[in-house]
Amino acid sequence: MSQLVRAAWAFFLVVVFPSLGAAQKLVVGNTAISAEGLPIWFAHETGIYKKNGLDVQPVFLGGGGPRSLSVILSGECPISHGSGLPLINSNIGGADLVMIAGGTTTINYWLVARPETKSPEQLRGGAIAIGSFGTTTDFAARFALRKFGLVAGKDVTLLPVGNNPIRLSALETGRVVATPLNPPASVMAQKKGLNILLDISTLGIQWPHTGAITTRKFIRENTDTVRRFVKSYIEAVHRIKTDRETGMKVLAKYFKGLQDREVLVKTYDLSFSEAVMPRKQYPTLDGIKAILEYVAESDPRAKKAKPEDFVDLRFVKELDDSGYTESLYQ
Repeated sequence: MSQLVRAAWAFFLVVVFPSLGAAQKLVVGNTAISAEGLPIWFAHETGIYKKNGLDVQPVFLGGGGPRSLSVILSGECPISHGSGLPLINSNIGGADLVMIAGGTTTINYWLVARPETKSPEQLRGGAIAIGSFGTTTDFAARFALRKFGLVAGKDVTLLPVGNNPIRLSALETGRVVATPLNPPASVMAQKKGLNILLDISTLGIQWPHTGAITTRKFIRENTDTVRRFVKSYIEAVHRIKTDRETGMKVLAKYFKGLQDREVLVKTYDLSFSEAVMPRKQYPTLDGIKAILEYVAESDPRAKKAKPEDFVDLRFVKELDDSGYTESLYQ
């Protein structure tokens, strides 16, 4: 069989076959009220799931920490957005979670402080709001404090508060002195005159911030459903990158009716570049390695783990090898 024929069959099996048959019902979770969560909502709002034979009910799970992963493990919401840090902690404890699409592959956070907080030293004795312990916001806060020569829990208190809008509100009302925020909340905070103490996004840290997660058990029992989902996800990323107007409308809808075009445009510029949300959507193995090194500081079991233990690349690779992903951009 020639290479051309093999490629044609691969294209048929990956691209055409998943669109045939009755629509598969699927509950998909989203943990981010931010730009990182847009692929889940976008695929729903624009009919991409339906085109690929899925009847998806998207649900908001309220955070990317262990609580949201427990819903995946229970089977109530078998696929969801989530963060690499809680995934790794759960798997070290015996779970069988894997990331199947990379989503946002770097830390796209700013550490934002109140207007009167002009320098990192002024954080001393105060509290920084995070989403919850064991999440990317937790790491981002600790990372920033280390850069400033401060110690979390000693010089500054970390206060688990909740998602972006809640943390921004806590900052504005003076409940905390600073918080990590990502777009559009970070852009909104800057526009309101709050101080950017550290732009972590410029440091180029590879980190599986928000990607699609499921269990190996669900993949074994529902391989075709997962294949359809990943195809939908990659198509949503493509449309987000190439159809800004629709993307901004969907983002505005799910971010409490945000209508400030300046904020939406800047959010797009910050959130959907190739460095932040790549088109091919491989989970970042370098980022998982960085998390394992971080976790190993307090849990020696992480030293024995390999980045490949926490991902299933087959679905992204099928679309890549068939040429389908690149064809979307041509």
